Amino acid sequence: MRLQSPLARRAWLPLDCSPMTESVNDPVNAPVPSPVLEPKPASRNPVRRLYDWMLSWAHRPGGSIALFGIAFAESSFFPIPPDPLLLALALGKPKHALKFGAICTAGSVVGGMAGYAIGMLLWASVGDFFFAHVPGFTEATFATVQGWYQRWDFWAVFLAGFTPLPYKVFTLAAGVFQISFPIFVVASALSRGARFFIIAALVYHYGAPIQRFIDKHFDRLGWAFLILLAAGFGAIKFLR
Repeated sequence: MRLQSPLARRAWLPLDCSPMTESVNDPVNAPVPSPVLEPKPASRNPVRRLYDWMLSWAHRPGGSIALFGIAFAESSFFPIPPDPLLLALALGKPKHALKFGAICTAGSVVGGMAGYAIGMLLWASVGDFFFAHVPGFTEATFATVQGWYQRWDFWAVFLAGFTPLPYKVFTLAAGVFQISFPIFVVASALSRGARFFIIAALVYHYGAPIQRFIDKHFDRLGWAFLILLAAGFGAIKFLR
């Protein structure tokens, strides 16, 4: 009787004896292909593109600097308030919303102090330029603001800092008419802080629902913002 060696017996085995755990013909165990995600088309609305662009600043190193710069400039000459950029940055990073609110407040108050200095020291040289080229600056408006400062210096600054009234007009007029600088700074810090921290706190606590609401009603909200901006410039003419 001849005994086959183990090597001889192994030669007769199939090349692949591994158990088959799944079959390509088995519809149950067949692998499911991952869906192909197509990129979301860019919006044709220029305002929406601008909003999306501002959202992207939340993930850039210069986002906080841009927010501070716009808040600073808006307090003396820039026509657009910093609220849209603050909202966009906060929605981009809701956990940092309060930090963005503090940056916006600081930039606006420091810019207000710069506006006060321009009004007190340089108005004789630059006043005609503001009246001719910067929206909201007219001699009639300045006369109205002067009357407000004579009666309610603190509350006039606070109202302008918290509402859509053009805060820049009041910062420059505060320097021109030389109201108390400490009163001006305190009123500016309280009003600007309240305005910007309300936005920041809402996003911090309700970021996702606010984002969905803005996405759903973006066009209407954009028009509402423009109407409020225009109403703020026009309100001074009727409040005497």
